[in-house]
Amino acid sequence: MKAKRLIAVVITLAMAIALFAGCGGNETTTTTKAAETTTTAADGETTTEADETTTDAGEEIYIPVVSKGFQHKFWQAVKQGAEKAADEFNVTITFDGPPSEKDVDVQVQMLDTAMNNNPAALCLAALDTQAVLPALEKAQELGIPVIGFDSGVDSDIIVGTAATDNKAAAAEAGHQLAKLIGEEGKVFVLVHDQTSLTGIHRRDGFLEAMKDYPKIEVLETQYGDGDHAKSTDLAKAVLSANPDIKGIFGANEGSIAGCINAVTEMDLVGKVQLVGFDSGKILLDAIKDGTVAGAVSQDPYAIGYEAVKAAVMAINGEEVPEMIDTGFRWYTADDLDDPELQVILYE
Repeated sequence: MKAKRLIAVVITLAMAIALFAGCGGNETTTTTKAAETTTTAADGETTTEADETTTDAGEEIYIPVVSKGFQHKFWQAVKQGAEKAADEFNVTITFDGPPSEKDVDVQVQMLDTAMNNNPAALCLAALDTQAVLPALEKAQELGIPVIGFDSGVDSDIIVGTAATDNKAAAAEAGHQLAKLIGEEGKVFVLVHDQTSLTGIHRRDGFLEAMKDYPKIEVLETQYGDGDHAKSTDLAKAVLSANPDIKGIFGANEGSIAGCINAVTEMDLVGKVQLVGFDSGKILLDAIKDGTVAGAVSQDPYAIGYEAVKAAVMAINGEEVPEMIDTGFRWYTADDLDDPELQVILYE
């Protein structure tokens, strides 16, 4: 009888050991699978499904988004689009930008900090292409894909760029201004900077459009750093020196705000035609009251969304288009109630 009981105890103990070993084996398989998925993601060869498995297993996919600034509502709209993509694709992002669009050194420091946090990919709107090249070269060495957005970066290191076709958009603003002034007279463009691709392309797009109008005299381009006060002073100085100016193009939110201030303070509303770029409350109110004839709007939400989406594609080894055109639209006071336009405007 004792022998039978002993045998029963031994059998029970053996079954318990086998069951415990089986559970331990399952845990090892799960952990290994998660580790393999993480390694594959770093190599850029996972699928979206594998990427989700990595996130579900507790592995964080980190993508820093470094913008050109925070001072305009435009960047807040870009941030909202980026956050939407982060939620949709189950990744973690940070969104940083310097206090103003002339703080190149601050942006470089932000970029270096982002790189030190071992990102899976990086999204960048560079204030100065040359200044960020060392960080981009480091990213390339580490196998970190870089996505440009808005202005992007003039470098082969960039995998793809989510942006407006700034040359085409600025050219449209130029053609509209030419019509407003009867295709003759003096004009000039006030741009936010001459180092970022947005500044360069918007300036060049406008100037190239002006070549179609031989009776229009284009004055020297002004650069106001996207700052309202500086742009106001520059516009007033040019208007004072050239009282016969007929039109001005403000190439971003801060630039056109300065132009609005200048013509208002100098009692030139209606005498000088203004066209702008982007939106924001100051510009929208000026379009409503007739101070500004019209503007070209980007889709900042789409820019942020598409940048993060492209970063996820690059992490997963998918092909990313070199240029992701997020579109633009010319609008006037007559268009402000259009539901399709309201989606891309911001205050």
